[in-house]
Amino acid sequence: MSFLEHLDELRRRIIYCCLAIGVGVVVGFVFINQVFNFIFEPTRRVLPAGSKLIYTQPGEAFSLYVQIALIVGLVIAAPFIMYQVWMFVAPGLYANEKRLAIPFVVLTTLGFLVGTAFNHYISFPYMMTFFASFNTKELAFMPRLDDVFGLYSKMLIGMGLVFQMPTVVYFLAKIRVITARFLSKNFKYALLIIFVVAAVITPTGDMMTQLIFAAPMLGLYVLSIVIAWMVGPKSAE
Repeated sequence: MSFLEHLDELRRRIIYCCLAIGVGVVVGFVFINQVFNFIFEPTRRVLPAGSKLIYTQPGEAFSLYVQIALIVGLVIAAPFIMYQVWMFVAPGLYANEKRLAIPFVVLTTLGFLVGTAFNHYISFPYMMTFFASFNTKELAFMPRLDDVFGLYSKMLIGMGLVFQMPTVVYFLAKIRVITARFLSKNFKYALLIIFVVAAVITPTGDMMTQLIFAAPMLGLYVLSIVIAWMVGPKSAE
């Protein structure tokens, strides 16, 4: 295709993605109360007795509902968006590479969902428990809705991206760019890079949150070594 034809194809794929997100947003508004309670349940669980989440701006609660609906729309549309991304790049690939479409969509979606679940049930509750531990008779822990959701959404996206590591390694090992031996041999450098990346993507500046991000990344790196060993050619290693 010519350059203009590529731009037209890109525009078409973007429109499809926006329509899918729009449908997901509508679904999010239909179940907004259930989603709201689900998101803030880990924070409510660690609040001191008698405390509540608060909002201090007139439109803060409504704005939060809109943001939640948008995130729900993105999550629902994620498999379709990944498929559109693949369909855009597929014409430039060989026939044997095109067979990776289904694994690409499935693995990227699964990685994102596992990452968000890890954030909701493990990382975020553990972090909120740490912050709530400073509540005393002199200090009252009363977090704002917008602050809690901002931290939750940043960690949600961060963990969703972190859990794409096995998928990236799977495809790189499949096309023989990396091997299990290469990953294990450079483990010490990977450890340093993991903590640097964790420090960069951490939404707060404390060491505890950095460790919360670094720990799963380290575990995923070990898992990636296993994946590269299973996928990569044994003779080359």
